[in-house]
Amino acid sequence: MTPSTTIALLLSAALAGQYGGGGGQRPLSAEEVAKLESKHLANIRQVTFGFFRAGEGYFGPDGKRIVFQAVPNLPESVFLEPKANQYEYQIFTAELEPGAKPKLVSTGEGACTCAFFSPDGASLIFGSTHLNPAPPSPPRSAAYGRSGSRYRWSFPDGMDIFRTDLDGKNLTRLTEAEGYDAEGSFSPDGKQIVFTSFRDGDGEVYVMDADGKNPRRITHAKGYDGGPFFSPDGKRIVYRSDRKENDLLQLYVNNVEGTDERALTDNDSVNWGPFWHPDSRHIIYSTSRHGHANYEVYLMNVDTGAEERLTYHDGFDGLPVFSPDGSKLMWTSNGRGTDRNSQLFLADFTLDPAPQPKAAANP
Repeated sequence: MTPSTTIALLLSAALAGQYGGGGGQRPLSAEEVAKLESKHLANIRQVTFGFFRAGEGYFGPDGKRIVFQAVPNLPESVFLEPKANQYEYQIFTAELEPGAKPKLVSTGEGACTCAFFSPDGASLIFGSTHLNPAPPSPPRSAAYGRSGSRYRWSFPDGMDIFRTDLDGKNLTRLTEAEGYDAEGSFSPDGKQIVFTSFRDGDGEVYVMDADGKNPRRITHAKGYDGGPFFSPDGKRIVYRSDRKENDLLQLYVNNVEGTDERALTDNDSVNWGPFWHPDSRHIIYSTSRHGHANYEVYLMNVDTGAEERLTYHDGFDGLPVFSPDGSKLMWTSNGRGTDRNSQLFLADFTLDPAPQPKAAANP
């Protein structure tokens, strides 16, 4: 039996519900996981080490460095009193080479999230509460979190979007609206930033100039809309949404004017973290369809709806992103490392064979 035949049989069995993914089914063996994932992924390796947890990483425009959020480990001590925001994420950059030492670029205060390089690679943006580091009272509960899942996040008041040089200097505040402004990313030409804001009382997607001026609202339906990204050709935006307000997220694609919205998913799962492939036709995303403690990564053609599962490892695999040339896939996983804490992982990626639409049933 050839390797490709073995992979095809394993994929068919998995899709038929015979392998893994919750529901009382037996877990996949390490060998089965490796064979299934090898269709599109190769040379999977851990990227971040030495952090209490790390994740949500993005490539620089040259593909040679990354920016990510991480919580440093506590120092070895006795009767240590951690500082107030000890377990909040901060923003780091690192070269993608063995032994490279990550550099802190955020202030070290408050909570940080959603960093992203400018297209020229000279600066980056991220969300931070460092100007308002004290948590709200009473604490705001997690915005999303499913029973049995270790992953949850909130929308802290006082979070704004900042722009900085790669060394953390020349920090500039871009948003000043009350509430939560974060989840920002640049347009391909670097002239605009798409982001999420609660400035109108509901989580919506906005686009503003790269200097923070002229914000305009893209989404208008009730329910949270967030995590937006421009397509590499600059013509479309993909994002997640809780339109049914049931803590289940669906994926949407829209034009940059916000006048051509279309749902990409409609199911009973949390579908989120969509990110574009360089071809501007495919996206990568994670979903809880195999259990809220077992998020997996899927590849989808946004024009045909054809999709394919890429990861099969037990635990959380999410926040996937492509390198600028599409040759690498980076994501966050809490099941692949030895300590079961979230860290960044990297793999060589091959799109071909791309997902194909399901054959129509015979009449």
